[in-house]
Amino acid sequence: MADHVDQVLSQWAEQRPDLDASPMAVIGRVSRLALLFDGELRRNFAQHDLDRASFDVLATLRRSNAEHSLTPAGLMRSSMVTSGAITQRLDRLEERGLVKRSPSATDGRGVLVKLTPAGLKLIDKVLPTHIETENRALAALSADERDALAGTLRKLLESLGDKTD
Repeated sequence: MADHVDQVLSQWAEQRPDLDASPMAVIGRVSRLALLFDGELRRNFAQHDLDRASFDVLATLRRSNAEHSLTPAGLMRSSMVTSGAITQRLDRLEERGLVKRSPSATDGRGVLVKLTPAGLKLIDKVLPTHIETENRALAALSADERDALAGTLRKLLESLGDKTD
């Protein structure tokens, strides 16, 4: 069974047989999957009046520690976005009463971002539906296929410099 990427590869083979377009088989499929996954996840987030960025902040705080708190720099490292982007996200979430920024007890100049009870309640409501959405998106794969794909993607990400500290 052929997919869209197979069609693209066939066209390149016909038009530019001198080029090895085989990397497109992986990159093209990963790109298409990212778009499809993003659409599915966005629909789920929208049902909870969230977007991906807001979910990311709430989920990061929820999983980080028992206090569900981090510094803005910690959030920035975990989210891999700029400080300006984190500030905008935090402003929106604080406006909604989902997070609270407070002076750090250990660093007089620092700030600590913490989930509010409403933020904790929301992320705990959204997380199961998020995981269900991801499971539906991966339903065509067996558990062994998921594990193998996750390992292969990890190897590729690490080779491109995407490593934890």
